[in-house]
Amino acid sequence: MKETLASRVSRIIAGSFHSLIDAVEDAAPEAVMEQAIREIDGAVADVRADLGTVEAQRHLATKRLAEENRRHEELAEQAALALDKGREDLATAAVERQIDIEAQLPILQGRIAELGDEKAKLEGFVTALQAKKREMREELSSFRRSQAAKASPTGTPTGRKGESVDYRAERATGAFDRIYERQTGLKGTSGTSNQTAARLAELEDLARQNRVQERLAQLKAKADR
Repeated sequence: MKETLASRVSRIIAGSFHSLIDAVEDAAPEAVMEQAIREIDGAVADVRADLGTVEAQRHLATKRLAEENRRHEELAEQAALALDKGREDLATAAVERQIDIEAQLPILQGRIAELGDEKAKLEGFVTALQAKKREMREELSSFRRSQAAKASPTGTPTGRKGESVDYRAERATGAFDRIYERQTGLKGTSGTSNQTAARLAELEDLARQNRVQERLAQLKAKADR
């Protein structure tokens, strides 16, 4: 069964993908890691394509809603004019059309809201994928530095080179993490540096303190009533 775009992005971000054969990965670790980054670019392009489609549909739905609202107002004026001229039959026809329009307005409004939510979700996908790509680039740079440090006096790296392998994005990201950890002994993109972890912990503590202060303010406000 073909995976949805949401599932694909989720797997890329989570990094929990099918295992690859170790012999294949070790044959060209840097090539696989670079391929994983290129696959992220492909996923971003796919998400942006869907985002463009959603944006176009949202524009059309918004335009249709504006047209229907304008038509509803015109019919109200025409119905009033028809009654003023003693043409109740024409006024009745205008009112009937108004009722038909009123039945469609909630559907259009709901569609616009739905497309707005979809747009926000896709924009979140792009942001998350770009963040993942930055992490992977940082890890690739660290990997290259570790390989250079292990190079022989002649400047030839101790690692082996081989042919590049064309993996899907889901598998490539998982391979990236495993290769990096196996080659360097460090955590892959799912991990964070000690400095980053400390900053995240500080940020979490700050957010918690802010929530506590907000809760206390609410309690004080209730007590003063």
